[in-house]
Amino acid sequence: MFKWLHPYAKSENLYRLSGKFLLWFGWLGFIGAVVGTIWGLGFTPADYQQGDSFRIIYVHVPMAMMSMGGYLGMAIAAFIGVVWQQKHSDMMVMAIAPIGAIYTFLALFTGAAWGKPMWGTWWIWDARLTSELILLFLYLGVMALYNAYSDKRSGARAAGILAMVGVINLPIIHYSVEWWNTLHQGATITKFAKPSMDTSMLWPLLINVLAFGLLLGALALMRLRNDLLRTEGHRPWVQKIVEGEN
Repeated sequence: MFKWLHPYAKSENLYRLSGKFLLWFGWLGFIGAVVGTIWGLGFTPADYQQGDSFRIIYVHVPMAMMSMGGYLGMAIAAFIGVVWQQKHSDMMVMAIAPIGAIYTFLALFTGAAWGKPMWGTWWIWDARLTSELILLFLYLGVMALYNAYSDKRSGARAAGILAMVGVINLPIIHYSVEWWNTLHQGATITKFAKPSMDTSMLWPLLINVLAFGLLLGALALMRLRNDLLRTEGHRPWVQKIVEGEN
């Protein structure tokens, strides 16, 4: 693992590698999101119980799933930073955190917009909703803890520990609808058995889940590259980029 990571300990190599992934993630995510959203909102049949209101799942479900995926990515980066002392892992944690927080907020917001016509209320202290709200607080806590320290290495270490500890909330979110008698509907597509959704509705949803994940990755890489340029602005390789020689 360390041998694989070692070449990317150099900021210049990481900047170039992330640029290649950023291009692919960004374009594939954008195209996928356009296709999945138009397909889901405009061409899937209405649900026999929820009517057209169900179409919000094409935004809500990808946001909710990727809010957890982003946190897991942040926790893995934090783990690498703690175990292998990769300074760029700490930067990746902080690159993901605000994007994951926005995804989580949008998941809660679209969930509330869906809950009002379906449940008759914008919010209830339901197990799934509450654990998702805790996820938002964890994202905000990681960012607040990092910025609370004047010594950024200490801040990154404290934020990384919180990121790793908070990962225990992810299975709670996922299994909350099974462990507790909850108002939130059960799992629809993340089941080991056959998903309980018609394929005409399922495919655009799966496309959007993948697309929103790629966009999260692209945005995180964009922030990582900006942080690399900001923190290493005095290095020759950054000067070459600024001067347009690279």
